[in-house]
Amino acid sequence: MDKAMMALSLDEEDEPFDMPNLPQYKSCERNFRSLILRILNPDCQKMSGLIRDMPRKWQKQGRVRGIALSKERFQFIFDHEHDLLEVLEKGVHTFNEWALAIDQWVEYPPADYLQFVPIWIQIRNLPINYYTREAITALGERIFGDVKVVAFDPDKPQIQDYVRIQVRFDVSRPLWKSKIVNLPEGGSTVVYFNYERVKKRCYECQRLNHEKDVCPLLVRKRRDEATQRRERAIIDVNQNKALLAPDDPLFGVLSEEQVGFCKTTGRRKISPEVLDEMRRYLLMATEEDKVIRTDRVKSSVAEAKKDPLIQKTMLRLESAPIFTHQVDRG
Repeated sequence: MDKAMMALSLDEEDEPFDMPNLPQYKSCERNFRSLILRILNPDCQKMSGLIRDMPRKWQKQGRVRGIALSKERFQFIFDHEHDLLEVLEKGVHTFNEWALAIDQWVEYPPADYLQFVPIWIQIRNLPINYYTREAITALGERIFGDVKVVAFDPDKPQIQDYVRIQVRFDVSRPLWKSKIVNLPEGGSTVVYFNYERVKKRCYECQRLNHEKDVCPLLVRKRRDEATQRRERAIIDVNQNKALLAPDDPLFGVLSEEQVGFCKTTGRRKISPEVLDEMRRYLLMATEEDKVIRTDRVKSSVAEAKKDPLIQKTMLRLESAPIFTHQVDRG
C-alpha cells in the first residue's frame, strides 16, 4: 500500500481528458433542430415545471423534448424544423409569467448569446409632426438599441393610437415606461411604451430578472434606512444622557449643549480626552485661582466655537486637512 501511495502523482491525476474528434461523439445534427432557452428569474421559474409545460404552451406535445443543461439554461429538441421556426417567430416567451431568453442553437455561441430577446414595443403619444419612419427609428435606436422592424405605413389609415417597432432588447436593461423627448423647435413631450407579450417585471427598476420585493435598489434603500435609524437612535440616546454629573468638575462650567453630540454628524463636540484635561486643570486649582481657571475654560471653549478648524483639531482632536497646491492631485 505504501509503495502504491508513493507511486501516485498529482500531475498525472490532473491531466485533462481529450475528447475524441469523431462524428459519433457529436450531436450537432440533432442540435440543429433545437432551441436554447435561458431563465431570467430563477426564483420564480422552476426548471422541472418549465420542461414539462412549454411543449403544451407551444402545442407541440410529442414533437419536442426538453433537456436541462444548467440551473438557468435548457434545450428543446424538435422533431421538425418548421415547429422550431414557428416557436422562434413568436418572439417573447414566458413561463410563470416571467420572460425567457430564447435563441436557436449555434455550435460556437457569441459572448452575448441569450442576452437579447426580440420584443415588439408600442409607442404612444408621439408628436404629430414626427410620424415618420426616420423619427420612429431614431427614437427606438436611442432608447432601446437595435431596431429590427418598424411597423408603420404613412400612406394607409391607422386605427390604433400607437406605432410598433421590434427591437433586439438587452435583458439586463430596464423596460422604460416612458421617456421625455425634447423637440427641436422647443418644448418637450412624453412618449409612452407598452411591451407586447411581456407580463411580469420588477415595478421598481423595471427589469426582467427579479420581483419588486427582492429588487437590489429597494434592498439597498431599506438597508440604508435601517442604518440611519440605528444611528439616529444612538444619537438620541447619547443626547438624552447627561454627560456632566453634579459631582463633575465641569458641571456648571460647561453646558450639556457644549459637550454633547452634534445632531448633524453624530460626533461629540469635545473629545473625552480634552474634557479629562479640563477636569484635571480645574482640580489642580487653589481657592485663589479657581475662578480664573474656570473663566479660562469657559473662554477657551467659547473662542473655539468661532473657528471650525480649531473645533476640529483642538476640541475633537481630529487631524487637520492637508492643503496642497497640486490641484490635480489624486
